[in-house]
This record gives sequence, C-alpha cells and structure tokens, in this order.
Amino acid sequence: MKIKEPVFIGKTSRTPLGIFWVAMTERGLTAVEWDQARADFERCLIQRLKRPVIYSPGETSLPRLELTSYLRGDSRAFSFPIDWSLLRPFQRAVLEAVYAIPYGETTTYARIAEQVRRPLAYRAVGRANATNPMPLVVPCHRVIGMDGKLRGYGGGEGVKTKEWLLKLEGAALI
Repeated sequence: MKIKEPVFIGKTSRTPLGIFWVAMTERGLTAVEWDQARADFERCLIQRLKRPVIYSPGETSLPRLELTSYLRGDSRAFSFPIDWSLLRPFQRAVLEAVYAIPYGETTTYARIAEQVRRPLAYRAVGRANATNPMPLVVPCHRVIGMDGKLRGYGGGEGVKTKEWLLKLEGAALI
C-alpha cells in the first residue's frame, strides 16, 4: 500500500482578522482556516484528505506571509500554487471561477453559475462557496447577490467580515 504524501501546516502571525492556519500538499495550498485550535484543524484535514499532517512553518512560509500581507492591505495577489485536485469537479469549477475574480471587484452567484455552464445552479454555487476550503485566497467574499447585497459568509464574523474584506480591496458596495 502506497503511503500518501503529507499535508504541511503552519500558522500565521497576528493579522487584522486573527490567526490563520494554512495547509499545503506537494501540489500547493489546500486549506485556510481561522480561529481554530491546531488539533481541530489537523483532525479536519486528516478526515477530509486522508493524509498525515505535519507542522512545518518552513513548508508553509510563503502562503502564511502572503496571507498576512494581503490582510494588512500590503498586497493584492498570491503567488503560491493551489492544489485543486482534492476538490469535487463542480466545486473545483466554481472555485476556479471565483479565484479568477479580480481584486476589488465582485460578481454574482448567478454569473458564476453561467461561467461553469450551469446557469440554474446559483444555489449550488453558493454551497460550493460556503464549503470553500481556502477562503481569502479563493475569494468567495467577492461573490454577492444579484441585488448587489452581501449574502452569507462563513469566516470570522460572517457578513461583517465579508464587508470588511471588500472594503479592504476598495470594492464598490451598495
């Protein structure tokens, strides 16, 4: 039986939104989580990915530094790779479309559904965003309702955090 490659994890320093955990496989980033105990983060990763987890600040240094820089308003993009291979096909298609939303811009759940060629699946797009394992990096906060209003957000303080992130990016809000 082949032993699966490990997942490396590391923790950010303090950011305006708290402390974040990141997880990397040999292919790239696979998870971002905040306000969670290390043991809980490891347990979730092991359950979801079925791989051993190793704490490694060195292996996770680039995403940790870039995430902190982004949250401080010092950078607008991430340069590290993403490991898309661990996502289901529909979720992957949705999150790749979300990943392509430019900094400071927004789009709607319906537009993402159209982009992934499932125009009536805007609620499923919302669900794919709600289960996004890499929030902030895959900017689900940039997806809003057709009426221009902010809809749910699973991180931090919910919609309040979504609004904060959009204001950080200078996005126009209604």
